[in-house]
Amino acid sequence: MKVLLRFAAVGLLGLASLSAFAEGAGTVRFGLLKNVTHAPALVALQEGILQKNLGPAVKIEVSAFNNGSDFSTALASGQLDIGFVGPGPAINQYLKSKNFRVISGSNNGGAVLVVRSEAGIKNVTDLNGKTVAIPTKGSTNEISLRLLLKQFGLKVTDDASGVQIVTRAPADTITGFRQKQIDAALLPEPWGTQIVEAGLGSVLVDWDKIPPEDGKYPLTILVASDDFLKNHRDWALAVIKSNLEGIAFLKASPEKSWTSVSDQLKTLTGKGIDPPLVKAALDHLSLTDQVSLSSLEIFAQASLEAGYLRGVTAADLKLDPFLDLSYLTEVKKKK
Repeated sequence: MKVLLRFAAVGLLGLASLSAFAEGAGTVRFGLLKNVTHAPALVALQEGILQKNLGPAVKIEVSAFNNGSDFSTALASGQLDIGFVGPGPAINQYLKSKNFRVISGSNNGGAVLVVRSEAGIKNVTDLNGKTVAIPTKGSTNEISLRLLLKQFGLKVTDDASGVQIVTRAPADTITGFRQKQIDAALLPEPWGTQIVEAGLGSVLVDWDKIPPEDGKYPLTILVASDDFLKNHRDWALAVIKSNLEGIAFLKASPEKSWTSVSDQLKTLTGKGIDPPLVKAALDHLSLTDQVSLSSLEIFAQASLEAGYLRGVTAADLKLDPFLDLSYLTEVKKKK
């Protein structure tokens, strides 16, 4: 389910070139998903930015996950210290454990709704009676899909009387399109772009029209355990700084970034992505360190309505304690 890598203390950079943002020796257990939507984190790893900011005495233990539910469970259970995930599964887990929080944004948007060629889907209302795939139950993509269907008055059902939501790994979704088993899918990039470029379908709802808030919702956020924030504040600040520098790198050096993202994905998964496909995917992202509290609370309400939050009341959906950008503010002041 995850790939575990251990980077040496000096890592990819020479000792003389390292200027530590944080001091002290130890290990940071760092997690992320194997998606282009985690581009700032991928670049921070590949370009040695994270190692530089943590310092030469810190070992980075990287866990790469297939989905946000597994990531969030690992963080809440003490297997991870800090890392990047989508808000949907993070919120679901937080409302159970309440032992971690959001400390920075990384990316807004980056998911698209694609429809299979010859499925007869010309608009969202045509999804009625169709099968729509999402990567995992409770994922950010599923919640966005449910919100989209609700906007158009469509119901989620277990039969052809409404919209049937099924879970498929993105690679299996592509196969499902080829075999005409799936009619549509709401996927993080680059999977939507891959389906289009393979001639299997087209984008029905682009990333900047996906709810909530027309693509301005956080798709990738930086979260950290309360224990890590309490005991290793400097390291948490170093990771935030690395996220900001990863965003800056992507904006300042786009062509180099495409290769960097591909190379790090190859390190994590054994398979890279063609740089032109990385570019196409990155064009569907809005890189930002900010996080919309209103979007987080919309996700929480939709998760409650979908039945993912048992024993949770409406009062619990006020997520002010979950979002703490004071660490981000501190890092920006030190710049």
